[in-house]
Order: sequence, then C-alpha cells, then structure tokens
Amino acid sequence: MRTWTSNEIPDQRGRTAVITGANAGLGAVAARRLAARGASVVLAARRLDAGRAAAEAIRAELPSARIEVRELDLASLDSVRGFAEGVRRDLDQVDLLINNAGTMRGPFRRSADGHELQLAVNHLGHYALTGLLLPLLTEVPGSRVVVLSSTEHRFGRLDLDRLDDEAGYDSRRAYQRAKLANTVFGLELHRRLVEHGSRTIAVLAHPGIAKTTLARNGATAAERLLVRSVTALLGQSAEEGARAELFAATDPSVRGGAFFGPTGRGEARGPVGEVAPGLVALETGLGEQLWHVSERLTGVRYLDSVAA
Repeated sequence: MRTWTSNEIPDQRGRTAVITGANAGLGAVAARRLAARGASVVLAARRLDAGRAAAEAIRAELPSARIEVRELDLASLDSVRGFAEGVRRDLDQVDLLINNAGTMRGPFRRSADGHELQLAVNHLGHYALTGLLLPLLTEVPGSRVVVLSSTEHRFGRLDLDRLDDEAGYDSRRAYQRAKLANTVFGLELHRRLVEHGSRTIAVLAHPGIAKTTLARNGATAAERLLVRSVTALLGQSAEEGARAELFAATDPSVRGGAFFGPTGRGEARGPVGEVAPGLVALETGLGEQLWHVSERLTGVRYLDSVAA
C-alpha cells in the first residue's frame, strides 16, 4: 500500500478551492498549503473576523497568495444558500470543495433550522453546500469534493427517523452519528457521480487524532478533560492531521470513492494511506435513504445529473 508523509502537494496554479472552516485547525493548514502552490482559495468561515485573521496570517507568509474570505455558518441553511449564491455569482469555476468544518460533542443544541447541531454543521450544511456548488464543480474536468470524516464514524448509528431527538442525547454518540453521516454521504455522492458519468469525483479523508481546537469540546468538564488528555497523548499536529485531506484533494493517483487517513496504530497518526470505511457505512440502501432524508431536511435537491 502506498503511503504519504510529505507536506508537498502538486502545483495548484489555475485551480480554485473552497474550504469550509478554513480559519483554524486543519482548514487553515489546507488553505495555506494550497495557496503556497498557487491555488486561489476561498476561506469559508463562520466568523468573518476569524477568517480575516487567518487570511492575514497566510498573506504574511505568502504575500502573493490569492485568498478571499466569505462568511458561512453551516448551522444556518439561509447562510449556506447565501454563501453559495455569492460564489456562483462571482466565480467562474470551483475545482475543489473541501468540506472540512465541523463541531464535536458539546451539550444538546439546535441549529437555526431546528436540527441537532452536530448533525446540522457536520452533515446537513455540507450536504446543502455541495449540492448548491455542484454546478460549478461539474463544469471542471478533474474537480473534487473532499468530505472529512473521523474514525469515530465506525461506532455511529443512523436512526433516520430520530435524527433530531433531544431525548437520550449523548454528545459522543451524536458526534459519531454525524461523522457516519459524512461518510455515508461521501460514498453515496461518489456512487451518483459515477452513475451519471460526471467528471467530478468525491473522496473521503479523516485526520486521525489531531491537536486542533476541537479538542476543547465536550458536554461536561470531565468529557473536555478526557478529550484534551487523549489528544495530548496520542494526537499529531494540525500540519500532520491535514495531510489526509490534502492528499485526497490533490494527488493525481486518487480515485473517486477512496478514503484516506493515517495508517498507524488505530489510524490515530502516521503516514497517510488508503483506509477502509466502517462496515456500518456500507449497509445496503443506507446511502440512498440518508440522501432522501437530507434532501427533505435541507430543501436542497441536487442537479438531475446526480439526483438519481
């Protein structure tokens, strides 16, 4: 199996990348790396001030970087639609969409649209965004959608009739469910793109355990301490954690539907290589079921070319 340890990525000149959650952590690393190789990068950030600070930091290191910041709150479908409308209006093409942003654990909260927050941010917002930007992607041969997952998806369960229930809420189980939804969505998007002969591919990646701001989260003080302790003991740097999504986004050998992550023990860290999704993500019919539920909850219907 081929593995990858380098921080170097191929020349990205002439390519335009949209990265969600690009103001910090893995997204900020990916934005800087892509900009350094010549890509035009749209930093999609929930808070404009944080996005602008990230852009300034990149420009301080790379004065010629082509970076712009746009506001995107994945917990609000109105914000997702406004962001996508602006991108479609102002850009001629999108070569790369990295669905990087996420929220992890925390107490039960609802999004602006009434959905459980972890599901809304990690999955529903990205499902809607991908569908709304797909017309720009499908115009570009070799364009890619990269969906960020987690090893935690292997422990998730998708009860599609009770995605928003507060009763019995458990922050870790909700996170596992949201990351399973990411994984199932990425695989189903790949299937539909292939079925309709699209030139766009969908790829999945996970960072292993990485030292990012997500490690601060938890529904209780004890959970936050546990997450921070595990991350401090086993985690790799954000630079190392971003390797999987950058490999998925740029390596010429990548095929649609593949899943990349660290290949060390427990896939927590180590060289990047192809990994297997959990069996739960491969259940027959689950992708199509999640697709239809996501369509209903967001009101976003994809292009006929991938709607199936």
